[in-house]
Amino acid sequence: MNTKTYRKLITKQLNQDFKSAVEIVELPIPKPAGSQLLIQNKFAGINGGFDTLVCRGEIPYFNLTPPFDLGVEAVGKVVAIGENVKDFQMGDAVITTALGGGYREYQVIDANLAVKVREATPEVLTLMPTGVSALVALEQVGEMKSNEVVLVTAAAGGTGHIAVQLAKLAGNHVIGTCSTEAKANLLRKLGCDRIINYHKENLNQILKQEFNNGINLIFECVGKQVFDSCVDNLAIRGRLVTIGYISEYAKNVEQVLQPRIYHQLMWKAASVRGFLMPHYKEYIPEARDRLLNLFYTDKLKVAIDSTVFNGIESIPAAVEYLLAGKNCGKVVVRF
Repeated sequence: MNTKTYRKLITKQLNQDFKSAVEIVELPIPKPAGSQLLIQNKFAGINGGFDTLVCRGEIPYFNLTPPFDLGVEAVGKVVAIGENVKDFQMGDAVITTALGGGYREYQVIDANLAVKVREATPEVLTLMPTGVSALVALEQVGEMKSNEVVLVTAAAGGTGHIAVQLAKLAGNHVIGTCSTEAKANLLRKLGCDRIINYHKENLNQILKQEFNNGINLIFECVGKQVFDSCVDNLAIRGRLVTIGYISEYAKNVEQVLQPRIYHQLMWKAASVRGFLMPHYKEYIPEARDRLLNLFYTDKLKVAIDSTVFNGIESIPAAVEYLLAGKNCGKVVVRF
C-alpha cells in the first residue's frame, strides 16, 4: 500500500444489518495553522450492537447519509501535529471516541477531542467509553450504594466485567450472569459473589430461591427474557438500569403481549431507567480519570478477549463474533 494512502471501513447503505466495505483513501494531514492531530490507530474497540444499529439507521441522535465511516473508540499514537496544538507531542499515546474514527488506520481529529494516556494498549482503550459507561450508569442512573445486592447481566462482556468490579469496589454483593465456563472463570477471578450460567441454571428460579428479598440494583444489557426475569425480581425500591438489549440488536423487535410493567413496579416502588452516554457527557472527565487511576494502581482489571482480529478486513467477523456472544472480555481489532 502506498504510504500516502490508508484503509478505512465504511457502510454504503442504511436499513440493513452490519454491512461494510473497505475503502482506500488519501492519507489526511492536519491543517497547517490548525489544532488537529493525525493519529495512527493501533487498536479499535468492537461494539457489535452499536455498529448494527448505526447501519440499520436506528440510532435516534444520528442522522447519517451513506456512505459514512464506521467505528468509534480507538487508541493510537500522534504522528503529525497542527501548528496551534499545545498539549500534544509526536509519539504521544491518545484515545479518541468519535463516530467514524475507529475502523480506520489513520484519523485526523481536533486536539481537544483526544485524551492522552500513558501507552496505546487495548486495556486502556476498554476504559473509554466502555468502562466510563459502566461507571456513570451505575452511579448516576442506578444510584449505586454499598451493602446492596447488585446483578450484572452479560457480566463477562466488555462492559459487564467492568461493572462487576465497580460494584464490588463499592462494597456490594454481586451476581453475574454468563453463558460458558470460561466466562464463569473470569468472573471468579474478578470476585463475583454468585455466578449464574444461564445454560445450566434458570435465572428466574435462582433469583427467587436465593434472593427472596429481591435485587437492589440491576445492570442489564441483554433484553428479552433476561430483562423480564430481572424486572420480576427487583427489590422494594430496586433500580434496573437498561444499557442495551443485545439479544435483539441484529433481529426484528419481538412483540410482547403481557400486563404492562407498572403492575410490577408500583407495588415495590421500583423503577426501570434507561442509560445512554451522550445524555451524561458532563460526568465523562471525572469518570475517565477515576477509572484510569484505578487501573494504573491495579485496583481494576481489564479483560481483553483472546481471539485475535487483525486489520480492517477482520472487523465484520469481529462484530459477528461479539453478537454471537462468544467473547470473554472486550473485543478489539489490531492494526
